[in-house]
Amino acid sequence: MSFSPRALVHGLAAALLATTTASAMAQQAQLNLYSARHYQTDEALYADFERSTGIKINRIDADDAGILARLKSEGAASPADVILLVDAARLARAEAEGLFQPVASATLSQRIPAKLRGADSGQGSAWFGYSTRARVIVYNKASVQRDDVDTYEELGEAKNKGRVCTRSGSHPYNLSLFGAMLDHLGTEKTEAWLKGLVGNMARDPKGGDTDQIKAVASGECSVGLSNSYYLARLMRSTKPEDRAVVEKVGVVFPNQASWGTHINIAGGAMARHAKNREAAVKFLEYLASDSAQVYFANGNNEYPVVAGVKAGNPALDALGPFKQELLPIAVIGRNAITVQQMLDRVGYK
Repeated sequence: MSFSPRALVHGLAAALLATTTASAMAQQAQLNLYSARHYQTDEALYADFERSTGIKINRIDADDAGILARLKSEGAASPADVILLVDAARLARAEAEGLFQPVASATLSQRIPAKLRGADSGQGSAWFGYSTRARVIVYNKASVQRDDVDTYEELGEAKNKGRVCTRSGSHPYNLSLFGAMLDHLGTEKTEAWLKGLVGNMARDPKGGDTDQIKAVASGECSVGLSNSYYLARLMRSTKPEDRAVVEKVGVVFPNQASWGTHINIAGGAMARHAKNREAAVKFLEYLASDSAQVYFANGNNEYPVVAGVKAGNPALDALGPFKQELLPIAVIGRNAITVQQMLDRVGYK
């Protein structure tokens, strides 16, 4: 079989066009994700998105502070399309520093409660909360009466002198709780409460939330603060040592008779200089889907934010329903700077 020169040229041109088109499509089907979610169980979440959309996720993992520093350093040259952070204070800070761009999405507006979304100036919300965790109080059942620790305020009272242990006061999980307390109690009472909390410490703040639970179980202290998913992890563990810890501690969802238990969020936003905007919106909407919400609940023991999602997580079911604080997350985040100044004044390390 022979080919004319013209046919050969046309064939080469068509092949080149097809290759170029395929290359362009492959380049478009990309999502550059900066994530502070350091949970191995999220791998299934990302794989499900890639499988269902054909969009490849290129991921960079760091903590919240590292991600924000990187975004500011990269400026307009940043390749980031979507940012995932695990704390309201960090989301509010990034929004205030102009690191996000608003997203107008009917899907997200319908599925994510307004109190779990960032500011909307008419062009869409700056960020969206996709899962929540409660800031609970754990106590040693052998040495503490539940009624003595069923509010956050009681942790700063004299009856709990020498009992309390926490991680650093400046950690985002605590900053967000303290930011909520500032809104509830006002400036003077919040600072007095923080001073009382420091005075009740059994030891200097250190470690993470799991360390606080284990310290309560061992008797190093009697009362601690923890995010609910850390306790749920221990409850679902098959390790004998973890089961022993769970048996020794009780858990309280504080302030059920007043404003409710403080919740924090893990959330996401489109980066200010996102190049793959369509893919970014698809990913943000995917995180609000029923399947993704179930991943958050069963994979990392977080509470879904979409109404009606049934996760079937035995630990969350065992912890039971509770009254949640109704403060907008954005308000809590904005209080972080004021709270940090208070922590410095009262010597909360």
